[in-house]
Amino acid sequence: MSAEILAFPSGAPAARSAPSGAGGAAPAAGGAPVLVGCSHGTSDLTGRAVVRALLDDVRAARPDLDVREAFVDVQQPEVADVVTSVVAPDDGAPRDAVVVPLLLSGGFHVGVDVAAAVEDRGPGAGRAAAGTPLGPDPRLVDLLAERLVEAGVRSDDAVVVAAAGSSRPGAARDVERLAAGLRERHAGPVTVGYGAMASPTVTEAVAAARAALGGAGASGGPRVVVAAYLLAPGFFHDRLLEAGADVVTAPLAPDARLTAIVLDRYVDAAATLLR
Repeated sequence: MSAEILAFPSGAPAARSAPSGAGGAAPAAGGAPVLVGCSHGTSDLTGRAVVRALLDDVRAARPDLDVREAFVDVQQPEVADVVTSVVAPDDGAPRDAVVVPLLLSGGFHVGVDVAAAVEDRGPGAGRAAAGTPLGPDPRLVDLLAERLVEAGVRSDDAVVVAAAGSSRPGAARDVERLAAGLRERHAGPVTVGYGAMASPTVTEAVAAARAALGGAGASGGPRVVVAAYLLAPGFFHDRLLEAGADVVTAPLAPDARLTAIVLDRYVDAAATLLR
């Protein structure tokens, strides 16, 4: 069964002013802490451009901040190297850094890679702190619900929230909280599937949802719609198109709400450097 995909939302407005609460970080010595936006990394050129555009929107919303890009896999530079370049630079002028994981839930990369990246570099170095992931957050529920509406979801369709997946149970709890919020907005059934490291897989969740519907599909009756709980296009989103759903939504970015969440995470983490 072929799946139709909603056209990628390239016209979402960028944030041009600081979101509510985004101006509360007090500058550290040498200026406000550098914001290091850390994403997973992807070989997909469109996906790379989307993540870069998100950080450009952060820069536009907070032109006073030094915003840098880092990754935990696939792309360079690695997050630990970027943090080191800020807190222990070769020029001997250290600054503080805040790493904001551009990830939708907690997991190995947040608990290990990002945590290691903000470890103390020793005497004379600047300080570093890690923000929490972008999700769960009520604004992400709003955004995912909006993507479903854009895809033409019907009230009786079965929705499968497709998340990247992690071996860490906290990540699954984060996704389940998101799904619980979506159930309050969608009359039909809402379940969860994962791309890797957790079960059920998206393909299994789609098959189970279709079986619960009695095998109905796009030709009549309720359909199975995959809600892509992803920031940007890439390998995983491509796999969603092969999972057997009738409709697959576009990823979440770009959107001004994501910009606001990134800045909120930055402000919260920067405040810990003042304690």
